Amino acid sequence: MDPKPARRVRLTASFRSFIESEAAGGIILMAVAALALILANSPLREEYFGILKTYIGGLSILHWVNDALMAVFFLLVGLEIKREMISGQLSNWSRRALPGFAAVGGMIVPALIFLAFNDGETSRGWAIPSATDIAFSLGVLSLLGSRVPLSLKVFLTALAIIDDLGAVIIIALFYTEGLNIPALAGVAAVFTILMIMNMMGIVRLWAYLVLGVILWILVFKSGIHATIAGVLLALAIPMQGLKGEADSPLLQLEHAIQPWVGFLIVPIFGFANAGVSFGGVSLANLADPVPLGVAAGLFVGKQVGVFSFAWLAIKLRLAERPSGASWLQMYGVATLCGIGFTMSLFIGLLAFANSPLLQDETKLGVLLGSLLSAVFGAFLLSLSSGRSRRT
Repeated sequence: MDPKPARRVRLTASFRSFIESEAAGGIILMAVAALALILANSPLREEYFGILKTYIGGLSILHWVNDALMAVFFLLVGLEIKREMISGQLSNWSRRALPGFAAVGGMIVPALIFLAFNDGETSRGWAIPSATDIAFSLGVLSLLGSRVPLSLKVFLTALAIIDDLGAVIIIALFYTEGLNIPALAGVAAVFTILMIMNMMGIVRLWAYLVLGVILWILVFKSGIHATIAGVLLALAIPMQGLKGEADSPLLQLEHAIQPWVGFLIVPIFGFANAGVSFGGVSLANLADPVPLGVAAGLFVGKQVGVFSFAWLAIKLRLAERPSGASWLQMYGVATLCGIGFTMSLFIGLLAFANSPLLQDETKLGVLLGSLLSAVFGAFLLSLSSGRSRRT
């Protein structure tokens, strides 16, 4: 045993709470995804799909889940990104370097692998395997207990947060069509008002939330995907309260919605979108360009991209290897990054909005790639010879 004490990983209370809640939420997500698959291939499949297609208030239940509930998910993502960039695990270069390099590699390599299998219409799905599902991956990590040092959980969480930021930018830039200019002008006006309120030191959370609802409606009508409203609202929520960060509107809102997102919204999304019927699908379909590109991008592209870019950053002394973590553990975590469930399914729905067949093939690829990544990543981590003590 190394006589030098391992350097402690200092975490904010909110970041530690975030890791713990995401891990538990990931386990629930696994269960509801399995349930959705069972229902979609059972005698109850007509009822399952029928409920999702039921219209309420001009939108189907599936659209309410993907456009409205997921806006709250993206609001939480935006709050987490802002908090970590200002005063958390991504607040300076030394903390951003390793997860930043790894995240870039984890977005580029999977996209290139997908494009190697796809061209023409299906190339539109290039971003599908570029996402990491933080809840699912942390859920798998939590099942391994002391075999994984806390520093690696911090690394994975920071990487996934940067990854989510990349996904938000990709959605805004590449999956937006038919812009409604008047509605877009309204979005700009409401966002400007929100930022002015922030600069004026207004800390009444309800005022931001009321304008946030208006912002969501305008974004929904603008042609930009409605979930982007959640990120825009998060950027305007103040990080400082009357007594500093402790009572800031950002932390209040984050703590209020975090359990709802982790234990209700994301599981509902998984339940509504993971159900794919295998009735008209055979093993031969897995060799089609879309499922093959998605599965290979997630399982091969993610582990290669994340690990190689992280290794390069460490060897070039641009970053340090997580405390107490071996290279095998690093590779295991890189493999877990191939669990792209929530965000990959979401991007797939946007990429192939007009093709139910390609959406189903995307789901097959996401399920296969994520399953292989979870199993192989857990296997690699279970091979770790020494059990790192928690810090």
